[in-house]
Amino acid sequence: MYRGVHTNDRDAARSADHDSPWKMALEGYFQEFLDLLFPAIHEHVDWSKGYSFLDKELQQITADASSGRRYADKLVKVYARDGSETWVLIHVEVQGEPEEAFAERMYIYQYRLRDRYGIDVVSLAVLADTRKGFRPTTFHYERWGCELTFTFPTTKLMDWEACWAELEASDNVFALVVMAQIQAKRVKNDATRKDTKVALIRLLYERGYSREQILRLFNIIDWMIQLPKNLDPEFAQAVYAIQEEKHMPYVNTIERLGIEQR
Repeated sequence: MYRGVHTNDRDAARSADHDSPWKMALEGYFQEFLDLLFPAIHEHVDWSKGYSFLDKELQQITADASSGRRYADKLVKVYARDGSETWVLIHVEVQGEPEEAFAERMYIYQYRLRDRYGIDVVSLAVLADTRKGFRPTTFHYERWGCELTFTFPTTKLMDWEACWAELEASDNVFALVVMAQIQAKRVKNDATRKDTKVALIRLLYERGYSREQILRLFNIIDWMIQLPKNLDPEFAQAVYAIQEEKHMPYVNTIERLGIEQR
């Protein structure tokens, strides 16, 4: 919820921090994230032992690295089913165009973490851009017989467009995050964008989630799919209609949007 925040301030803050909804999503649904986008890796983790986010540790090794465009980076400590301890480094691209130096940056973070902590690191990349040909999976160099190849798993969110029905039917909560990101990138017409956003909010309410889940996912979807201010009242009324229909008055959109109720 964004109570007491003026609409202009809210828009400016969000425009300057596009990766925040992804950080919110990863912190709230890390296990579901891996289950949907990296299922093979999800199966190797011993979830019964829990996991923890190591943001300070990641900041220490990336502070002086060339960051290029902004990424939502997460370092997560998990335990493998074989009993070993593993840290998982996740880079999530949530804005801008593809970068040629992306694979090299993944390698830099990988070797810095391994050098500093002496532990296996699994680097994962989620690409949210719309360029079909941008699919980095490897950093490689060779000179005078000295050669290095670093390969990392990558998932392209736009590939899920062909599986839209599967996302709609999925019982994995992270499917809504993926749907919101795809629509945020693809839909440019304002009116269609509003209708798309309302449709996702309706789907959110129809899945039988808890109040806490609905509030978190509403904020993620709301942050990812931004609307021009003139469409805020229509969006608010649509949300109210859904809440009345479902008897779930969880989100006060009037307070969130700073709209005067008529």
